[in-house]
Amino acid sequence: MFPQTPVPPSNNISADDHTAYLLAAIVDSSFDAIISKNLDSIIQTWNAAAERMFGYTAEEAVGKSVVMLIPHHLQNEEAEIIARIRRGERVESFETVRLRKDGTRIDVSLTISPIRHADGSIVGASKIARDITQTKEAERRIRLLLQEVNHRVKNQYAVILSIIRETSNRSQSPQHFEQQLRDRILALARSQDLLVNSGWSGASLAELIEQQLGAFGNEHKVVTLGPPVTLNSNAVQHLGMAMHELGTNSVKYGVLGRGQGQIVIEWKIFPSDGEDFVELCWSEMTGSAVAVPDDSPRRGFGSVVLERAVPFSLRGEAFIDRGADYIRWTLKAPLTEMVSQRPSEALASVAKNLGAREA
Repeated sequence: MFPQTPVPPSNNISADDHTAYLLAAIVDSSFDAIISKNLDSIIQTWNAAAERMFGYTAEEAVGKSVVMLIPHHLQNEEAEIIARIRRGERVESFETVRLRKDGTRIDVSLTISPIRHADGSIVGASKIARDITQTKEAERRIRLLLQEVNHRVKNQYAVILSIIRETSNRSQSPQHFEQQLRDRILALARSQDLLVNSGWSGASLAELIEQQLGAFGNEHKVVTLGPPVTLNSNAVQHLGMAMHELGTNSVKYGVLGRGQGQIVIEWKIFPSDGEDFVELCWSEMTGSAVAVPDDSPRRGFGSVVLERAVPFSLRGEAFIDRGADYIRWTLKAPLTEMVSQRPSEALASVAKNLGAREA
């Protein structure tokens, strides 16, 4: 075992002994596990980092076979390593798995070199083990994130294609089509920005409303009331589309365009049949009669989004109540569909629903 606290050499100590003390100090203070073993794989030395990494004290490890650190399915590694060491080869860094004293696995990077006797013969091997558990976990998270992003991008394409198709079917001119398509894709991008900024963990309902309606101006005409609710990514995407369509309609025919009246967006959580629900209501009072022409978004793409796509995606229900001087959209959906994590593939079903014609 390496000395735990090397003694500073005196002036009378030899150069070789001085070097040995320095090496012992380096090994003992290393953050990497440094272990030596003989050609029978018996542990000869065990530094402090090895104790921390594997959980065995030096007294428990020295004299035992290094095989105790190797999972059963990887035990052939040791025979191959010893064979290479006997040939005088240095085993370059490679990643593998080892076992702690408590049986848990640890990802490590190993570098193994021959130990030679003064006469040049190989008598054992030195092993440097670096804990790469956090690195491997980060790699796994990155792979999962890339898979998730891949799903979301594909499904986002499907939604955009549906928007293009439905917008084209309801546009009066190429210019009208271009403007509506641009606005709807920008609305998707605003929701996307919220998700990216939160690491795809979601966004608050109040923040989503502010982000979507802020693009139209006259924010002082909008009042939001409700408890804190953090939406999952699926709900952010779809409620963002709903807020955009309602905001667009308001700019053309209601409060956000005329500057009169008020919009109140209120939500509450309530229990029903053993399950919690969210009820979200957009109430827009214009204060005076507003004529709505036949080409109003209320009868077009917006209706598909508000009455079919959004409630379908959230396993809820929605309805629109219209009057001469008001419009009210109400959505009721299970709380778990709004705040819990949902598969990104859910967007694909909405893309299909967006493409459906109104009955």
